[in-house]
Amino acid sequence: MSSRSALWRALLALAVVALSLWITLTTPPRLGLDLRGGTRIVLQTEDGPTVRADAAATDRALEVLRKRVDGLGVAEPSLARSGERRIVVELPGLRDPRQAAEVIGRTAQLTFHAVTGEARGPAGPATPNGTRVLADPDAPGRFLALAAPALTGDGVESADAVLDTTDGRGWTVDLSFRDRAAGTWAELTGDAACAAPGDPARRVAIVLDDRVVSAPAMQSGVPCGAGIGGGSAQITGGFSAQEARDLAALVEGGALPVPVTTVEQSTVGPTLGAEAIRASVLAAMIGLACTGLLVMVIYRLLGVLATAALLLYGLISYAAVVALGATLTLPGLAGFVLAVGIAVDANVLVFERAREEYAALGRTAVRDSRRPLATAFGKVWSAVADSHITTLLAACLLFVFATGPVKGFGVTLAIGVVTSLLTAMVITRLLADLALRLPAVRRRPAVTGIAGLGRLRTRLTRRAPRLMTHRRRWLISCAGLLLAALAGIGVRGLEFGVEFTGGRVVQYTAERPVDADEARAAITGVGYPDAVVRTTGDGGDVSVRVRETGDAEQRAIREALTRVAGPVEVERDDLIGPSLGGELRTHALIALGLAVAAQLLYLTVRFRWTYATATVAAMTQDVLLVVGLFAWLGKPVDSVFLAALLTVVGYSVNDSVVVLDRLRELRRRGGGVPLPDLADRAVAQTLPRTVNTGMGALFVLAALAVLGGDSLTDFSVALLAGVVLGMASTVFTAMPLAVALETRRPARAPAAGGGSGPGRRAAVAREDRSGAVV
Repeated sequence: MSSRSALWRALLALAVVALSLWITLTTPPRLGLDLRGGTRIVLQTEDGPTVRADAAATDRALEVLRKRVDGLGVAEPSLARSGERRIVVELPGLRDPRQAAEVIGRTAQLTFHAVTGEARGPAGPATPNGTRVLADPDAPGRFLALAAPALTGDGVESADAVLDTTDGRGWTVDLSFRDRAAGTWAELTGDAACAAPGDPARRVAIVLDDRVVSAPAMQSGVPCGAGIGGGSAQITGGFSAQEARDLAALVEGGALPVPVTTVEQSTVGPTLGAEAIRASVLAAMIGLACTGLLVMVIYRLLGVLATAALLLYGLISYAAVVALGATLTLPGLAGFVLAVGIAVDANVLVFERAREEYAALGRTAVRDSRRPLATAFGKVWSAVADSHITTLLAACLLFVFATGPVKGFGVTLAIGVVTSLLTAMVITRLLADLALRLPAVRRRPAVTGIAGLGRLRTRLTRRAPRLMTHRRRWLISCAGLLLAALAGIGVRGLEFGVEFTGGRVVQYTAERPVDADEARAAITGVGYPDAVVRTTGDGGDVSVRVRETGDAEQRAIREALTRVAGPVEVERDDLIGPSLGGELRTHALIALGLAVAAQLLYLTVRFRWTYATATVAAMTQDVLLVVGLFAWLGKPVDSVFLAALLTVVGYSVNDSVVVLDRLRELRRRGGGVPLPDLADRAVAQTLPRTVNTGMGALFVLAALAVLGGDSLTDFSVALLAGVVLGMASTVFTAMPLAVALETRRPARAPAAGGGSGPGRRAAVAREDRSGAVV
């Protein structure tokens, strides 16, 4: 590396690290509701009698909802349109989904009516001339006949909840009218004031969504004909403080232009979010420590430098997430931790290749360890780029097709992939170049960690495995495993999570441990025999899954649990409508299908179609094996599992791409060596990289599985299985299949360096002795 290029790399690295440190110290992260607690509601606009629920109507509804949410007093609420007819509302700290959904989802049509007299019930809809009959809020069983509305909520300028101590009124809602509406209010109250005391016509009815919330009679001080001036009014009704605030928010927000329905609802307690952050951070620290220790033991000085670069990678990735304003969710934390494995992979690829280059040149020929390292950086670029791009494809598909927290996983994974390229190809290279310039290091090349092939590589070089000789046996064995997985899917079936089926899942924390059968019997007793009840931990955490229910039904379930387990608290509440569940299930299948197609297309462009087909076949096998494993274990298939599957896609392709990239290189230089022998050499030369990278990922995933809690256990199990299966399928599925396809459809091997003369034979012989390609 020239001095000029080294200087530019150093300046770039310093600028990025300094900026990342500044962002980390000055900008707080934006935490998702699953980490800080609160309620998330997804509303869908529906066509009204006269208005179509298009994007414009949804935008108008969004503005009305924003005013209502502001009236609730929630700190830092978030409202955004998703698609044409969806509105996502996030309310941090609000743990009562019933209250939130009732307030923000109501049509909230406020009207003011003159009362024409008492009437017989029951209440009914408005007649063609606008008159109607509604229940009297002050006298149960009595009904009021109302004239057509004289005034609507559009004339209200502001509404405030006020504690009025006059005559013991308590909490009221004070209204302020706009100019023209103020005159209409004065006229309406003036007409009512002309009626005799005790006459129902002396009252004015204030109606909200077909319900009379207040019908005050005009006091004796209100002048007949003149009415109440000043453009103000007061709604009374014995409200509590919360009821008054909710009503004020509804009135001030105005009426929704189109009806809305709740299609998804999720509530997370702050304690659960704090535990998730603690567990994820602890898992990250343990995983990073174990991975760094492994790298330092194997690669010595360069391992120390790679570990330092890994820490900088964590800093840069976190700063990028914060700077972009991305919401950090629980799956996002998992993606952040998991991307550590990608960063380790790039460093391991470089160091293993540097070992090969060092061995190929020979100890006496290498006077400066920077030479084989620089050569390694140049030669691994293709494999590093391919492996990172395939993972990036999976992350992008997650971002496009996933919803909610899993979308955050795609964001952090994509950021991790890009940052990995920067740290491995710039920062690690810069640190290594500076360290290898030191005289003490140049005198002791063994300390660098690249002066030897390592024990595993040495053994494989002396006696390369003859795996491809038995390629038919491996393919038959893999087919047997695949049939077992498909049998699990067919026999046991898949337990789709509530995201894909619709329904409601509530997680409770009980005061004392409770047996699952006892809890199930209690819930069956209140009318839910089909409820799925699970207890976790010491029995103090109870998860109840039922078909889509309302809040009244959930209160009945909670009361049933209270009778057998003592007081219970809701830690998490997820509601998914059946239409949204079907939509999410369709999106999941589309995401997986596009992931396979995108990988096949990219690999066909980068390699031959035979290599691409073998890689995608191995990746599809890994996905089906993980799905089959979950079917046999009876674990739920949900959106977080989808994130794990798409990550398995990226990891599986990573391994296959590295090995097939080496096979392609060996074919260019292999002369007349048979293809199966070249495939065996490719496996032998890349196996240390596969093992070392896999171990780094397994450390992180094992820590997540043990410490990540229930939310991340299934996610970690899926990825643990995916990583192990990905390493195995590369050797026993992708490579044998590629050899079989190439044997049937051979490609003309390109000549390199002039055919297969003496120079070619010498090069091949040197490769045989050292395990490197020159």
